[in-house]
Amino acid sequence: MGFPSGMRRGPVAWLLGWLRGALWPIPCLGVLLAIGLGVFLPAVDGWLEDPGDHPLTFVFGGGASAARDLLAAIAGSLISVTGLTFSLTVVALQLSSSQYSPRLLQTFVTDRVVQVTLAQLVLTFVYALTVLRTVRTESATEDDTAFVPRLSITVAYLLTLGSVIALVLFLGHLARALRVETMLRDVHDEANGTIARRLVEPAGDERTADAEGGRLVARAGQPTPLSIGSSGFLVGIDERAAAAAARDAGVVVELAVRVGDAVVAGTPMAHAWPARSADGSRLEALAEALDEAVRLDFERSASEDVAYGLRKVVDIAVRALSPGVNDPTTAVHALSHVSALLGDLAARPSDGRRISDEDGVVRVVVPGWQFPALLQLGLEEPLQFADGQPAVLRRLAGVLREVAWRARGGGVEDLLRGYADALAGTARETTAIDAEETRSWRAALDDALAGRWSAPHG
Repeated sequence: MGFPSGMRRGPVAWLLGWLRGALWPIPCLGVLLAIGLGVFLPAVDGWLEDPGDHPLTFVFGGGASAARDLLAAIAGSLISVTGLTFSLTVVALQLSSSQYSPRLLQTFVTDRVVQVTLAQLVLTFVYALTVLRTVRTESATEDDTAFVPRLSITVAYLLTLGSVIALVLFLGHLARALRVETMLRDVHDEANGTIARRLVEPAGDERTADAEGGRLVARAGQPTPLSIGSSGFLVGIDERAAAAAARDAGVVVELAVRVGDAVVAGTPMAHAWPARSADGSRLEALAEALDEAVRLDFERSASEDVAYGLRKVVDIAVRALSPGVNDPTTAVHALSHVSALLGDLAARPSDGRRISDEDGVVRVVVPGWQFPALLQLGLEEPLQFADGQPAVLRRLAGVLREVAWRARGGGVEDLLRGYADALAGTARETTAIDAEETRSWRAALDDALAGRWSAPHG
């Protein structure tokens, strides 16, 4: 599995990805739309209004006092319902995160149903307040003329009905979303999206040229460690800025961390391999430019981190195996998702990439997640905590067989056999599973590695 050249992902693409992963953009758009409607529709009402009559017969027919009472009731009830609904939602999610994984809250924040429901509720609230300011009673005007924006109030009523429907649909969606099966499906879909975006197999000639060119330049001299002044998880890199900075310094930068790894301020996160003589001032400027080019965050992000979805599924499996939860059925379900993700990752190249400058010279090397490391991430902890759980151990044996079938010829045969031996030892020591069954696990694994899949007996 070589290094793909990688897709160019500039600041604009990163900003769009960040906005898609935030809770507030759609509700804020709803607020802006509410203000616009709250200003525009009363103006339309003023244009349509004739003395003592309104051309639209289906609109609100009450007076100014009734209009104020209705709009005030809409605004007050909606802001109360919004606060209560999301308070209860946060409590439910806290309980869910403590049982499964705190990192699942990220998936809730990016849920479009949650975002649209919040937008609907705050839109109706802000719209009602904005229209309320235009309602005038006779005593409040110098010429004793009242103004009731009848069309605007009718729209407020319709928006309120829509909010009620959205609330009912949201509660039904929340009840489904809090089920562990739904959470596993959502995390799996998120991981599949990241894998499809990041692990794209490039043309063979292009990949070979990049790899060889980068290797020749990178070993031209002694490397210089580079550190930055910030800490956090590496969630992305501005490839153009990093390549330009390395070109100006006359070096090739090789990162020591993968996307998703932690970076600690003051410790080396990269090495600079000089392609020609590079003085200290250039390297200092390079370190400053690299500090600006890398994107760090306080938590990992699924937008570019191909291992993060697998990490979350493993967290659910391990939490289900903890003594406080003791839910082997959930662990078995999670391991099925682990098997599917590992199988997909086995068929893909590494997400490492070599970034070239404008002249086509490789300037930045970003290491990627290799499949043995992903295999360790997916199997090591579930195997560690599966002692005394026959159903989980049998499912782990199935996972090894399934991954072996999809990863055969990938150089992980010895690693899979080592996990199979550890699994058999755990089964014999902590359960009543006999040696004959554990030998059948190993035989099934060897058959899968050899391209054979035995049909079930009986």
